[in-house]
Amino acid sequence: MELLERIESQIQSTRLPLFAITIAAVPCPDTPVIMTLHWHGFIKEKIAEEASEALRFTPLPSSALQLNDGWDDVLSLDRAALDAAWELGAWDVARAEAPACMRPGADTVEAVDCLKAFGSFPWGVNGNDVVVADAPDADELLAVAARRGYLMWLFRPVHGGIWKDVADDVTLRPDGTREPPCPVMPLPTAGGKRRRTVYRFGVGHGGPGSVFTG
Repeated sequence: MELLERIESQIQSTRLPLFAITIAAVPCPDTPVIMTLHWHGFIKEKIAEEASEALRFTPLPSSALQLNDGWDDVLSLDRAALDAAWELGAWDVARAEAPACMRPGADTVEAVDCLKAFGSFPWGVNGNDVVVADAPDADELLAVAARRGYLMWLFRPVHGGIWKDVADDVTLRPDGTREPPCPVMPLPTAGGKRRRTVYRFGVGHGGPGSVFTG
Protein backbone atom coordinates (compact mmCIF):
# COMPACT_ATOMS: atom_id res chain seq x y z
CA MET A 1 0.00 0.00 0.00
CA GLU A 2 1.60 3.24 -1.19
CA LEU A 3 0.44 5.66 1.49
CA LEU A 4 3.28 8.09 0.84
CA GLU A 5 2.29 8.66 -2.80
CA ARG A 6 -1.35 9.28 -1.82
CA ILE A 7 -0.39 11.76 0.88
CA GLU A 8 2.04 13.68 -1.31
CA SER A 9 -0.57 13.86 -4.08
CA GLN A 10 -3.08 15.39 -1.66
CA ILE A 11 -0.54 17.92 -0.39
CA GLN A 12 0.33 19.00 -3.93
CA SER A 13 -3.30 19.30 -5.01
CA THR A 14 -4.54 21.25 -1.98
CA ARG A 15 -1.36 23.24 -1.21
CA LEU A 16 -2.43 23.26 2.43
CA PRO A 17 -0.32 22.39 5.49
CA LEU A 18 -1.13 19.23 7.40
CA PHE A 19 -1.64 19.00 11.14
CA ALA A 20 -1.87 15.20 11.34
CA ILE A 21 -2.76 12.04 9.43
CA THR A 22 -4.80 9.12 10.71
CA ILE A 23 -5.29 5.71 9.11
CA ALA A 24 -8.06 3.35 10.25
CA ALA A 25 -8.63 -0.30 9.38
CA VAL A 26 -10.62 -3.28 10.57
CA PRO A 27 -8.69 -6.51 11.30
CA CYS A 28 -9.88 -8.23 8.12
CA PRO A 29 -7.46 -8.65 5.18
CA ASP A 30 -8.19 -6.95 1.86
CA THR A 31 -10.83 -4.60 3.28
CA PRO A 32 -10.69 -0.88 2.45
CA VAL A 33 -8.65 1.46 4.64
CA ILE A 34 -9.71 5.00 5.57
CA MET A 35 -6.98 7.64 5.55
CA THR A 36 -7.92 11.04 6.98
CA LEU A 37 -5.77 14.10 6.38
CA HIS A 38 -6.27 16.80 9.00
CA TRP A 39 -5.47 20.18 7.45
CA HIS A 40 -4.36 23.29 9.32
CA GLY A 41 -6.25 26.40 8.35
CA PHE A 42 -9.48 28.32 8.81
CA ILE A 43 -12.40 29.47 6.69
CA LYS A 44 -13.18 33.15 7.25
CA GLU A 45 -16.93 33.80 7.40
CA LYS A 46 -19.03 36.88 8.04
CA ILE A 47 -21.35 36.49 11.01
CA ALA A 48 -23.97 38.62 9.22
CA GLU A 49 -24.22 39.98 5.70
CA GLU A 50 -24.47 43.58 6.90
CA ALA A 51 -21.42 43.22 9.16
CA SER A 52 -18.20 44.50 7.66
CA GLU A 53 -15.76 43.33 10.34
CA ALA A 54 -17.59 40.78 12.49
CA LEU A 55 -16.04 37.50 11.40
CA ARG A 56 -15.78 33.95 12.64
CA PHE A 57 -13.14 31.40 11.76
CA THR A 58 -14.14 27.80 11.12
CA PRO A 59 -11.43 25.09 10.88
CA LEU A 60 -10.90 23.62 7.43
CA PRO A 61 -12.58 20.22 7.16
CA SER A 62 -10.40 17.14 7.12
CA SER A 63 -10.30 14.89 4.06
CA ALA A 64 -11.22 11.22 4.53
CA LEU A 65 -10.18 9.00 1.62
CA GLN A 66 -10.94 5.34 1.02
CA LEU A 67 -7.93 3.26 -0.06
CA ASN A 68 -8.78 -0.02 -1.78
CA ASP A 69 -5.29 -1.49 -2.12
CA GLY A 70 -5.07 -5.13 -1.11
CA TRP A 71 -3.26 -6.17 2.08
CA ASP A 72 -2.76 -9.54 3.69
CA ASP A 73 -2.14 -8.84 7.38
CA VAL A 74 -2.17 -5.98 9.87
CA LEU A 75 1.61 -5.82 10.01
CA SER A 76 1.71 -4.93 6.33
CA LEU A 77 -0.46 -1.90 7.13
CA ASP A 78 1.81 -1.17 10.08
CA ARG A 79 4.79 -1.27 7.74
CA ALA A 80 3.12 1.09 5.26
CA ALA A 81 2.23 3.59 8.00
CA LEU A 82 5.75 3.48 9.43
CA ASP A 83 7.35 3.98 6.02
CA ALA A 84 5.13 6.97 5.18
CA ALA A 85 5.60 8.61 8.58
CA TRP A 86 9.35 8.06 8.48
CA GLU A 87 9.83 9.63 5.05
CA LEU A 88 7.51 12.54 5.89
CA GLY A 89 9.59 13.35 8.97
CA ALA A 90 7.09 12.49 11.72
CA TRP A 91 8.54 12.36 15.23
CA ASP A 92 6.61 9.16 15.98
CA VAL A 93 3.70 6.91 15.00
CA ALA A 94 1.02 5.96 17.53
CA ARG A 95 -0.88 2.74 16.80
CA ALA A 96 -4.11 2.32 18.76
CA GLU A 97 -5.86 -1.05 18.96
CA ALA A 98 -9.51 -0.70 19.95
CA PRO A 99 -11.84 -3.58 20.87
CA ALA A 100 -15.42 -3.88 19.61
CA CYS A 101 -17.61 -1.05 20.91
CA MET A 102 -20.80 -3.14 20.53
CA ARG A 103 -20.18 -5.19 23.65
CA PRO A 104 -21.74 -5.22 27.12
CA GLY A 105 -20.34 -2.43 29.28
CA ALA A 106 -18.70 -0.47 26.46
CA ASP A 107 -18.57 3.27 27.08
CA THR A 108 -20.38 5.62 24.69
CA VAL A 109 -17.12 7.43 23.99
CA GLU A 110 -15.78 4.25 22.37
CA ALA A 111 -18.51 4.40 19.73
CA VAL A 112 -17.76 8.08 19.10
CA ASP A 113 -14.04 7.34 18.76
CA CYS A 114 -14.87 4.61 16.25
CA LEU A 115 -16.94 7.02 14.16
CA LYS A 116 -14.16 9.61 14.22
CA ALA A 117 -11.51 7.06 13.22
CA PHE A 118 -13.40 6.26 10.02
CA GLY A 119 -14.13 9.88 9.12
CA SER A 120 -17.76 9.92 10.28
CA PHE A 121 -17.80 12.73 12.81
CA PRO A 122 -21.21 12.92 14.55
CA TRP A 123 -21.17 16.73 14.75
CA GLY A 124 -20.14 19.83 12.82
CA VAL A 125 -18.67 23.27 13.55
CA ASN A 126 -20.70 26.40 12.82
CA GLY A 127 -22.98 24.32 10.64
CA ASN A 128 -20.08 22.99 8.55
CA ASP A 129 -18.81 19.42 8.19
CA VAL A 130 -15.73 18.51 10.21
CA VAL A 131 -14.74 15.93 7.60
CA VAL A 132 -15.31 15.78 3.86
CA ALA A 133 -15.33 12.09 3.02
CA ASP A 134 -14.77 10.18 -0.21
CA ALA A 135 -15.34 6.78 1.38
CA PRO A 136 -18.25 4.82 -0.14
CA ASP A 137 -17.71 1.79 2.11
CA ALA A 138 -17.37 3.70 5.39
CA ASP A 139 -20.72 2.52 6.79
CA GLU A 140 -19.84 -1.14 6.18
CA LEU A 141 -16.40 -0.66 7.74
CA LEU A 142 -17.96 1.00 10.79
CA ALA A 143 -20.32 -1.94 11.22
CA VAL A 144 -17.40 -4.39 11.14
CA ALA A 145 -15.33 -2.21 13.48
CA ALA A 146 -18.18 -2.05 15.98
CA ARG A 147 -18.33 -5.87 16.06
CA ARG A 148 -14.67 -6.80 15.75
CA GLY A 149 -12.68 -3.75 16.78
CA TYR A 150 -10.28 -1.71 14.68
CA LEU A 151 -6.79 -0.23 14.49
CA MET A 152 -5.79 3.38 13.97
CA TRP A 153 -2.42 4.94 13.22
CA LEU A 154 -1.66 8.60 13.95
CA PHE A 155 1.36 10.67 12.93
CA ARG A 156 2.21 14.33 12.39
CA PRO A 157 4.34 14.98 9.30
CA VAL A 158 7.05 17.62 9.30
CA HIS A 159 7.33 17.66 5.51
CA GLY A 160 4.11 19.20 4.21
CA GLY A 161 2.98 19.96 7.74
CA ILE A 162 3.01 22.79 10.27
CA TRP A 163 5.79 21.33 12.42
CA LYS A 164 8.90 22.25 10.41
CA ASP A 165 9.72 25.40 12.38
CA VAL A 166 9.50 23.63 15.75
CA ALA A 167 11.04 20.27 14.80
CA ASP A 168 14.13 19.53 16.90
CA ASP A 169 15.18 16.32 15.19
CA VAL A 170 18.69 15.54 13.96
CA THR A 171 17.42 12.76 11.68
CA LEU A 172 15.62 15.19 9.33
CA ARG A 173 16.87 16.57 6.04
CA PRO A 174 16.46 20.34 5.40
CA ASP A 175 13.07 19.83 3.72
CA GLY A 176 11.72 17.85 6.68
CA THR A 177 11.99 14.41 5.07
CA ARG A 178 14.12 11.38 5.99
CA GLU A 179 16.14 9.02 3.87
CA PRO A 180 14.35 5.65 3.41
CA PRO A 181 14.08 2.90 4.43
CA CYS A 182 12.47 3.17 7.86
CA PRO A 183 14.68 1.26 10.35
CA VAL A 184 11.88 0.54 12.86
CA MET A 185 10.18 -2.85 12.60
CA PRO A 186 6.43 -3.44 13.21
CA LEU A 187 5.35 -5.18 16.40
CA PRO A 188 2.64 -7.87 16.63
CA THR A 189 -0.82 -6.68 17.66
CA ALA A 190 -2.62 -7.61 20.86
CA GLY A 191 -5.31 -9.66 19.10
CA GLY A 192 -8.46 -7.67 19.80
CA LYS A 193 -7.38 -6.23 23.17
CA ARG A 194 -6.99 -2.51 23.86
CA ARG A 195 -3.40 -1.41 23.48
CA ARG A 196 -1.43 1.63 22.35
CA THR A 197 1.98 1.31 20.72
CA VAL A 198 4.20 4.32 20.00
CA TYR A 199 7.05 3.93 17.52
CA ARG A 200 9.52 6.71 18.23
CA PHE A 201 11.62 7.97 15.28
CA GLY A 202 12.89 11.40 16.26
CA VAL A 203 16.27 12.07 17.81
CA GLY A 204 16.73 15.39 19.56
CA HIS A 205 19.39 15.94 22.18
CA GLY A 206 18.76 12.53 23.72
CA GLY A 207 19.20 9.01 22.42
CA PRO A 208 17.78 7.03 19.47
CA GLY A 209 14.14 6.22 18.81
CA SER A 210 12.21 3.76 20.98
CA VAL A 211 9.00 1.77 21.03
CA PHE A 212 6.49 2.07 23.88
CA THR A 213 3.42 -0.11 24.47
CA GLY A 214 0.65 0.28 26.95
